[in-house]
Amino acid sequence: MIELTPSQIAGLKLAQQGDLYPQSAKKWTHQNATVTYAKTDRWKERPQKIKFISDKTLEELREPGFLERLHVDDDAGKDAYSITMAGKIWLLKNK
Repeated sequence: MIELTPSQIAGLKLAQQGDLYPQSAKKWTHQNATVTYAKTDRWKERPQKIKFISDKTLEELREPGFLERLHVDDDAGKDAYSITMAGKIWLLKNK
């Protein structure tokens, strides 16, 4: 059984929602991610932060096989990553 830190679990959940693409300053998030606004706020719209993971967390999730590169023949720094079946099963069993 592999134990993951809270930031790794958050990164795995983010990857479950969609493929991760490189952004600025060693951050990874969904392609074309933009600031969203809370729909339940009845006074005014408040921007919600864009969720991202760092390069370090991405590598920590890639080593045990929870994330995989989509296009192996492209540059590793610019390639997108997706969640593997092992990552999906880990989330089902643990969270």
